[in-house]
Amino acid sequence: MTDLVLPAGCAACSAPESPWCPACAAGLAGPHRVDLPGLPPTLAAGRYAGPLRTALLRYKERGRRDLSAPLAVLLTAGLSGAPADLVPAPSRAAAARARGGDHVVRLARAAAAGRAGVRVVPVLGLARGAADSVGLDAAQRTANLRGRVHLRAPLRLRPGTDVLLVDDVVTSGATLRAAVGALAAAGVRVDGALVLCDATGAC
Repeated sequence: MTDLVLPAGCAACSAPESPWCPACAAGLAGPHRVDLPGLPPTLAAGRYAGPLRTALLRYKERGRRDLSAPLAVLLTAGLSGAPADLVPAPSRAAAARARGGDHVVRLARAAAAGRAGVRVVPVLGLARGAADSVGLDAAQRTANLRGRVHLRAPLRLRPGTDVLLVDDVVTSGATLRAAVGALAAAGVRVDGALVLCDATGAC
């Protein structure tokens, strides 16, 4: 409740400093490549641990929409400055409703804000029947999404524009692979992916 009433201060610990107190800022390890089979070049802002994990959970599960801006700053370390279409990974409709909206779309829009040539294109959808992926292993995550990620609308490409997937967490890579497949079926090549947290090895 405190987070909802007093949403200022450090994104992770609510110290007076914003967006990160010195201690939590020191705990942000910085961006790194994530190498999983079948993924485009993928850059994570940090590991799913410490202050970054805490801030993401506050943003995603505790209604701290104000944290989209500081989290987006970390995410955009992977943007080169070239024109880009940011395609948010799909969320389950029930989860999005429970969170008051799609948190990945909101994060992508915060990342694109004020950046010339960068737009958010939320064209991916998730068909009914997909379960919550928490607790599933890599094979179960793949089976859970098989045939369920689809394009809700055409992605109209701009010449010379990179297509980049955006997600909050990468664990097994199943969501990103399914998104790549859905876009490829529509003739769209994905040039890379930006994720906030790297949780590879967690399942």
